[in-house]
Amino acid sequence: MIKNNHMIGIFAAAVAVALSPSASAQTKGTAEEASPIGKMELASEVQRDVLPSLRDVAVPPSKDRRIRESRGLPRPRPYTGIPQPEVVDPVTQISIPLQNTSKTGGPLAPVATIGRNFDGLGNGIAGFTVNSAPPDTHGAVGTTQYVQIVNGSAFAVYSKATGAKILGPTSTNSIWAGFGGKCQTANDGDPIVNFDAIAQRWVISQFAVSPSAAPFFECVAVSQTADATGGYFRYAFSYNDFPDFPKFAVHPTGYYFTFNVFNAALTAFVGSRACAYDRTRMLQGLSATQQCFTLSPTSDFGLLPSDPDGSSTVAAGSPNYMIAKRSNALAMYKFKANFVTPSLTTFTGPKLIPVAAYTELCSATGTCIVQPSTTTRLDALADRLSSRLSYRRYADGRVSLVTSHAASTGLRWYEIRNPDATTPVIFQQGTYAPTTTTRWLGAMAQDKNGNFGIGYSVSSSGVRPGMRFAARAPTDTAGTLGAETTIIAGTGSQTNGLTRWGDYASMTVDPVDNCTFWFTSEYMKTTGSFNWNTRIASIKLAGCI
Repeated sequence: MIKNNHMIGIFAAAVAVALSPSASAQTKGTAEEASPIGKMELASEVQRDVLPSLRDVAVPPSKDRRIRESRGLPRPRPYTGIPQPEVVDPVTQISIPLQNTSKTGGPLAPVATIGRNFDGLGNGIAGFTVNSAPPDTHGAVGTTQYVQIVNGSAFAVYSKATGAKILGPTSTNSIWAGFGGKCQTANDGDPIVNFDAIAQRWVISQFAVSPSAAPFFECVAVSQTADATGGYFRYAFSYNDFPDFPKFAVHPTGYYFTFNVFNAALTAFVGSRACAYDRTRMLQGLSATQQCFTLSPTSDFGLLPSDPDGSSTVAAGSPNYMIAKRSNALAMYKFKANFVTPSLTTFTGPKLIPVAAYTELCSATGTCIVQPSTTTRLDALADRLSSRLSYRRYADGRVSLVTSHAASTGLRWYEIRNPDATTPVIFQQGTYAPTTTTRWLGAMAQDKNGNFGIGYSVSSSGVRPGMRFAARAPTDTAGTLGAETTIIAGTGSQTNGLTRWGDYASMTVDPVDNCTFWFTSEYMKTTGSFNWNTRIASIKLAGCI
């Protein structure tokens, strides 16, 4: 085992970051705020080693009830109990374009075909016990495998070709067996799995935060091959404050993470943190540094780092784009790490990109989504963008970013093109609301043909919580999605006052064919609490081969 407890230091770097935005800046939507609020924190990993084979150390997950989400972290933006004024949403879509499988005539809303569609980890799956909520369902598709990871804390590896389980359910901290410290002993969740298509490697992470006292850790493992059951290079990165809600993206210049950071006592929001880990060295199992910036606690939270779809390449010299939601704008930051010469690392922003008016779903309480046969209301998590921020660079050189969040009238989504423009703008946007059923917790991605796919949760007084999918083709009317496809209809409601739902879902694109979407999220089979289920589905749109 290799340990390094040396803090390299605090490196002064030019950084333009956000303070609390003025109304005039939000209205104009083009000003880049340039108020420095801190310095880059540069530190090495505190621990690293090599795991020869995950297959040899994998153990089943614990059956102990953890109820991880009971700690009740305060939200960065407290809810007042007073609803926001309902505004007219000018981009609400209440009708569906006709589907057309011919090559002539009519709008061409894409036809979705479901391939694999099977249960992931959840209640009733052999070897797995639901012991926390929400599941924080996440997954990624590789060259031959699909990996799903959930709170619980467990993961499983599946054959992409058949859906058959190759490994699991396995305790997530099995990945750090023999590593020592909190990464080995804690199994705290907020898990993320990603496939680095550039290097053909898996990257798996979860935080280690119990007992709730500093230091806290983000535990990161990088596979040595494209086989998720094989060997890993393992790392622990340390923080003195609580690194909640981690999100992660692959980029040639680093592995980019974002966190909502709370103080160690879990009583106050410290600010959003953006970190880059030295990907080049981590792919070799070498000692690696992290470069981090922390925004003001009155600034943006819920930052999403941009993550390439499929085998899409990132334009040379491009930063990692990070975006947060504001009431009438998207706030975009640019983070470009330089691990050879850290003084050249830059983190700038935000550029404010105006969006169409909307009212946040559950604006008064955060929890308002109805279900059949219960008074328990579900959490919309509408105060932030839904994971993930999809990046695709197309053959013609254009770059597109897509993401979504929940609005009171439906599922709001955005496309930003050419984010490096002096004044980036929304290329198109829409609020998907073909029926009165609530749609939230979306996850978006883009295939090589420019089709968008979005998976999401649905619920209403007559519809039990389930999973659906919608898509659009480049030739469709701007700001519209096509007909819904049901992935799984829920047959139960979540009860007994358990309101947390999600907190996130995952949509990724097959790096081999660059066409097939893979979506995973939560649904309910039977009415109750702490008995959630998850589903994994692959979807392909007509015309993408």
